[in-house]
Amino acid sequence: MAKKKTTTKKSSKKTKKKSAVPDATGKHLVIVESPAKARTVQRYLGDDYAVTSSVGHIRDLPPRAPKGVKQPVPGVDLDHDFAPTYEVLKGKNTLVNELKKAAKVASDIWFASDLDREGEAIAWYLAEELKVDPKQAKRVTFDAITKSDVQRAFENPRSINMPRVEAQQARRIVDRIVGYRVSPILWKKVASGLSAGRVQSVATRLVVEREKQIRDFTPAES
Repeated sequence: MAKKKTTTKKSSKKTKKKSAVPDATGKHLVIVESPAKARTVQRYLGDDYAVTSSVGHIRDLPPRAPKGVKQPVPGVDLDHDFAPTYEVLKGKNTLVNELKKAAKVASDIWFASDLDREGEAIAWYLAEELKVDPKQAKRVTFDAITKSDVQRAFENPRSINMPRVEAQQARRIVDRIVGYRVSPILWKKVASGLSAGRVQSVATRLVVEREKQIRDFTPAES
């Protein structure tokens, strides 16, 4: 007697992909930089808060100029006070869209990125994407990730520090200008694949000047 073949039907239901951003409906939405920090801060703040992370920067200067646009330094308008143009980083669009949806249903938004210039810029990028006025934004920073420090920070929010943001922008723009102007010279004169930035360029200048002094030095007995 032949064995009856049994066939199993594949489920037609697709498993819904879990959102990277927790449900913030009616809660205080808090955005930190790293997922690990988000989990710790969530424990300290409790269920009235929905803590998530931006996973570092969400925006930057574009790697290349738009098609048909002649721009020697992509993202930086050299003819108009070095005005920068930012775009959401590749791979971050889904996260940004989820943050926007969460922001719409949250009771308010708290920007808790790191306290350095990069963290301040990240808070500003997020505020821009979520349509929050930097002057009205609830910005919190803490030196240590302890319950007391975190709670103290949330008791004393401030606005986004725009001079610090501008300092970060200046650093990034100078990096871009130097990199795109000096790197091609390195490819021609030294080796392909090398890149230059504001720090490397200044360091190279110091080394070159010092080497010139050594070569020009005339030994003399005394």
